[in-house]
Amino acid sequence: MYMTKLVTLSRHILEEQHSFPAAKGDFTNLMMDLTLAFKIISREVNKAGLVEILGATDEENIQGETVMKLDAFAQDRIFKAMDHGGNLCCMASEEVEHIIPIPERFEKGRYILVFDPLDGSSNIDKNVSIGTIFGVFRRVTEGGDGTLEDVLQKGARQVAAGYVVYGSSTILVYSTGAGVHGFTLDPSVGEFLLSHPNIRIPEKGKTYSINEGNYNTWDENTKKYIQWVKESDKETQRPYGLRYIGSLVADFHRNLLAGGIFLYPSNCKDPAHPKPKLRLVYEANPLAFLVEQAGGKASTGTERILDLQPTALHQRVPLIIGSAYDVDKYCEFMSRAGATV
Repeated sequence: MYMTKLVTLSRHILEEQHSFPAAKGDFTNLMMDLTLAFKIISREVNKAGLVEILGATDEENIQGETVMKLDAFAQDRIFKAMDHGGNLCCMASEEVEHIIPIPERFEKGRYILVFDPLDGSSNIDKNVSIGTIFGVFRRVTEGGDGTLEDVLQKGARQVAAGYVVYGSSTILVYSTGAGVHGFTLDPSVGEFLLSHPNIRIPEKGKTYSINEGNYNTWDENTKKYIQWVKESDKETQRPYGLRYIGSLVADFHRNLLAGGIFLYPSNCKDPAHPKPKLRLVYEANPLAFLVEQAGGKASTGTERILDLQPTALHQRVPLIIGSAYDVDKYCEFMSRAGATV
């Protein structure tokens, strides 16, 4: 990997802090603590096949899904890295039913961390890329422990968001609302180095990412859209190619760099009770924040993701995210009569 200048994640965060004269350094410290957790998780993921950390536990999370050993490890490491820094008033995780309080013996801060500790858990034993997704909010209540009100804020109010992909290399991508930047972990020096400055998603992509095995559960307008992207048309550069890894963070990362659209519509087998899968707080909101900062869009098919008011910690939503042209085109299909999300 060749870089014209060497910029560490730590230096980049500090330089961004200088853009805010009133900053006290709390957010900078928060990101330093979080980065440490990512390095530890990356180390364990990379040696997972050599130690007793692969496979499932005998537990289920709040989603009713089997907890993998690496899931539990990632959850524990993020909590232990973040609980004592004095920067957070609470946390919330996809793996935990209720908000996670900061232990009483530690100082309470002015930020909230929401996270999916290990996205793509079903791929862990198959050596497929997995990742961590996170979002940061500034608290809205006054002092003391954080509350549900602090956590259930619209995604547009995030002050930062990001993800880590644990793949052939470990890459951290984040934004504080001033562009999107990617850093690759150099294990030889233990530092994330700037490798993808000022990421911009192409206006239009050439690929779509969707689990076509769910075809029979889609609403009719989604079926029509997928048929449309498969048709040949030189003017709109179709057909698109199918690229689907099955790990949200990995599919999103590829599309962010190369352009394209990721779709996870609701299960509409029962049209009266459509069932979305992805979590608004831990998955859709952070990725929507990033894609918009990079020039893309994120929607349910009818509403902008970042405008949604969460009503529950583990609320699920359809997620259509990627290049602006492609998301807009899908929304055109969903605006037709009889659309269901």
